[in-house]
Amino acid sequence: MTMAVDNLPLAPTRPASWFFSRSARRYSHALTLLLISPLMLLLAGGFIYPIGRLVSLSFMASGFTLEHYERIVTLRWYVDFLSDPDWCAATIFSLKIALATTIASTVIGTLAAIGLVRGNLPGKTLLQALSLGPMIVPHVVFGVALYLVFSPLSLTGNFSGFLTAHTVLAVPYVIITVSAALERFDTSLELAALNCGASRSRAFFSIVLPNIAPAVAAASVFAFLASFDEATVAFFISDTGGKTISRKMFEDIDFNLTPVIAAVSTLLVAVSLLLMGTIHLLTGRGED
Repeated sequence: MTMAVDNLPLAPTRPASWFFSRSARRYSHALTLLLISPLMLLLAGGFIYPIGRLVSLSFMASGFTLEHYERIVTLRWYVDFLSDPDWCAATIFSLKIALATTIASTVIGTLAAIGLVRGNLPGKTLLQALSLGPMIVPHVVFGVALYLVFSPLSLTGNFSGFLTAHTVLAVPYVIITVSAALERFDTSLELAALNCGASRSRAFFSIVLPNIAPAVAAASVFAFLASFDEATVAFFISDTGGKTISRKMFEDIDFNLTPVIAAVSTLLVAVSLLLMGTIHLLTGRGED
């Protein structure tokens, strides 16, 4: 019996460090949960709940009263929005500006990103800092400055003025996104094409551009959102002749507060979420 017991295989033993590391992992998970919980509560209370309240008000049949409203679902306010010529004109004007801004800023920003990443320019660091200036300078300051410049040139309230202002605001988003893709791009692929006899332009359009195309597409979506959702600068350079949907919302909040504003806000949130989902798909495809 003694011999049989002595010959039994021993149970595997773990070093003491394994228990300490396991305890450390549990402590790390608990600490992470403790730190994340207040952040989630802050997001839920300060962002998700107000947006959800606004969306629910856009479907309520009663008036725009925050103290009491009837819980009857209706699409009346969306119908009023689509049937109002002023709202439709502001929406179409915003869409035209956003689409034109997307095209202009994508082309300009992509070319600028190529020059900043690939080029050996004097003062390159200063140029990179200046290209991000529209993101750093407060939009209210930029809006006042544009009004002082555009007003004598009769560029307030028209398509050209909005296109210029929104393109300046959207280009930094394109530069950042495309520059990141160019930094990750394997330049040996382009060099191989050049060694095989391809010209510089053909190597770019055949090798470089297809590889960074998801980043360029994502940058164009960012540019569209930067233009379509912009409100501060639009407030200064709008007039009675031409106003964006954001300026129209400001005016109705001051003079004609109705649940139509909640319906418009819900549509803007839906468009933003849809486009952000598109950006996620494009960036994921680029990484693949």
